[in-house]
Amino acid sequence: MRIPLNLKVLVLDDEPFMLKLLAYLLAKKGFQEVATCDNGSAALALVDSPYAAPQLIFCDINMPGMDGVEFVRRLVEHGYSGSLVLVSGEDERTLQSMRRLVQAHHIEVLGCLQKPVTPASLEVMMEAWRMPAAAPRTIVEKIYHEEELRRAIAMKQLINYYQPKVALSTGKVVGVEALVRWQHPTDGLVYPDQFIGVAEAHGLINDLTHSVLKQALQDMASWKQMGLEVQVSVNVSMDNLSALDFPDTVSALAASAGIAPTALILEVTESRLMHDLRAPLEILTRLRLKRFGLSIDDFGTGHSSLTQLRDLPFDELKIDRSFVHGAHDMGNIRAIFSASVGLAKELGMKVVAEGVEDAGDWAFLRFTDCDLAQGYHISKPIPASDFVAWVDLYRRRLGT
Repeated sequence: MRIPLNLKVLVLDDEPFMLKLLAYLLAKKGFQEVATCDNGSAALALVDSPYAAPQLIFCDINMPGMDGVEFVRRLVEHGYSGSLVLVSGEDERTLQSMRRLVQAHHIEVLGCLQKPVTPASLEVMMEAWRMPAAAPRTIVEKIYHEEELRRAIAMKQLINYYQPKVALSTGKVVGVEALVRWQHPTDGLVYPDQFIGVAEAHGLINDLTHSVLKQALQDMASWKQMGLEVQVSVNVSMDNLSALDFPDTVSALAASAGIAPTALILEVTESRLMHDLRAPLEILTRLRLKRFGLSIDDFGTGHSSLTQLRDLPFDELKIDRSFVHGAHDMGNIRAIFSASVGLAKELGMKVVAEGVEDAGDWAFLRFTDCDLAQGYHISKPIPASDFVAWVDLYRRRLGT
C-alpha cells in the first residue's frame, strides 16, 4: 500500500548528526510531519500529545540517560500503539534481543537499521510499513469443563485437520500432521489450546488421543483406497507415555485400519518429557520396536534436548518454528537451525522444519540438509475431506 505522507514520524537519537540525517532522508521521501528528539523524556511527551503523537518511531538503542530498552518499557506505560524501527550500531545479536523484547511488549517492530543509515536501507524499511489496525477487542476465551469435553469425545465432536509436509528435495507432499479440533455445536471450531489442558487435568487425554489416532488411521485408509499414501504424524501427550499398554493400543488400531506401522509417526514435544524416563523410555522403545516412527517435536525449546536425543529412540527431529521462520536473514537463528540439522544428521535422523511462513523461509531451506518443510507457506491445516483435492491441485501447480 502507498504510505501516507502525512504520517506522523518521530526520530529519537542522542546524536545530532543522526537526527538531521534521518529527518532529511524522510523529508526527501516526502514525509511532511517529522519530529526529532534527542532524549527519551522529550519523546514520551510527544507520545502523550493529543495532536503530535507519532505513528512511527525511529529509536536509537544506546543512548545516555534513558536508553532504548527503558524507552520501550515506558512506551507501553504511555499506551503507544504505533510501530517502531530500531536504529543502532550494535551487533546483530543485541539487535535481535532488542527486537524480541519490543515484540514481547506487543509493539510492532518494522525492522532494524544499522548505522550509518542509507537511503536504500530506509527505502526498504518504509516499504514494509503498514497502518496499525485499530486495537482489537478483548476476546475472553471460554473455559470448557470436564463433563462437556467428555461428552464431546463420546459424541465424536473431535475432528482432525491435517497440515501437509513437503519434501524439500522434490517439493512433493509426503506426509501430514494431524491437528485435533473440536467441532462445538454452538461455539464452532474450537482449537486444542482451549481443551487439551482440560483433558490432561481430568484424565481424558488417553480417550482423546485414542480418538485422534483412530480417526487419523481411518483417514489414511480412505486416502490409500483413492491411491494416495502419505505418512501421518499424531501428537502424543506425556500422559499417554505413562500408560504401559499404549504401544499395544496403537498397534491394534493400526492393524484394524490396515495401516503399516511405518506410515504412522508419533510426535512427542521434547520440552514436556518427564524427568523420570523409565515409563516413557519403555513405551517409546516398544513403539520403535514395532516400527512406528517417533518424532521429537519443537526441538530447541526445552531444557534437556541433548539428553533426550541420547536416551530416547527418536528417528525424526522437528525444529521449532522460532528457529525456522526468518532464519534466512537472522544470523543467530540461522546458526541454531544449522546446528540442529547437523546434530540430527549425525544421529541418522530425518529433519522437519516447522513454521515455514513465506517464500524466504522456503528458499533458505532448499539449500540446507533439512528433509521436510511444514507451514502456512505450503498450506494451513485442512479437513480430511479436502486433502485429496488439495494434493491434486498442489501437484498440478508443481507440474508433477
